[in-house]
Amino acid sequence: MTSTVGQVIRCRAAVAWEAGKPLVMEEVEVAPPQANEVRVKILFTSLCHTDVYFWEAKNPLFPRIYGHEAGGIVESVGEGVTDLKPGDHVLPVFTGECKECAHCKSEESNMCDLLRINTDRGVMLNDGKSRFSINGKPIYHFVGTSTFSEYTVIHVGCLAKINPLAPLDKVCVLSCGISTGLGATLNVAKPAKGSTVAVFGLGAVGLAAAEGARIAGASRIIGVDLNSNRFEEAKKFGATEFVNPKDYNKPVQEVCLQIKFLNNKHKS
Repeated sequence: MTSTVGQVIRCRAAVAWEAGKPLVMEEVEVAPPQANEVRVKILFTSLCHTDVYFWEAKNPLFPRIYGHEAGGIVESVGEGVTDLKPGDHVLPVFTGECKECAHCKSEESNMCDLLRINTDRGVMLNDGKSRFSINGKPIYHFVGTSTFSEYTVIHVGCLAKINPLAPLDKVCVLSCGISTGLGATLNVAKPAKGSTVAVFGLGAVGLAAAEGARIAGASRIIGVDLNSNRFEEAKKFGATEFVNPKDYNKPVQEVCLQIKFLNNKHKS
């Protein structure tokens, strides 16, 4: 098998040429990784609403390759990369860590000075250029990941090495949806053991938030969603009760507070 290290790779990618227009499967050229960069073979990628939001937006950065929730295998690494090697299984993380700035060294923040999310940056930090092109025309990156491509180039600080036994088709959602919801509960909300928690919206992020509340020891987890069919799935992630705002003629926050009050009164 011919080595692709140091060579331009031609592969397929879903390219957004204009805002709101259907993505087009194109053959793109993916340049080798430069210093502190890693080229990854993407095996599985999922769709997050953030991709849709910026695809719909009247953003000047087109053409562009979206995608940020994925799993893949390292194909090659650039100069200075010591934490990863070809063959490693990785998840892209759009809010990366340089591990050296004040934010990365703080337990209270993950807004890295170097790699904090910047949706307006469509190029690599190393040289201000894209690693994607079609017939010499640059194709912009998205949040440093661009996983809607069979190969992509990512800063090493935006990759998390994982156990190769973990199924990439499932753990790919850990790179955004699950970590977002779980982290919001455990690292930001920090519910006390025995507390009552309400989770608004039971999509991937909401289910992960409910799981975080369960791990934290919340005694009651109220799932709030307009789709009542989601409650059965939410039970698997710790939800104990369900509220559909369409079933009430008052703000759902008042409904949740009333549920909590009646429960406390019943206990007393």
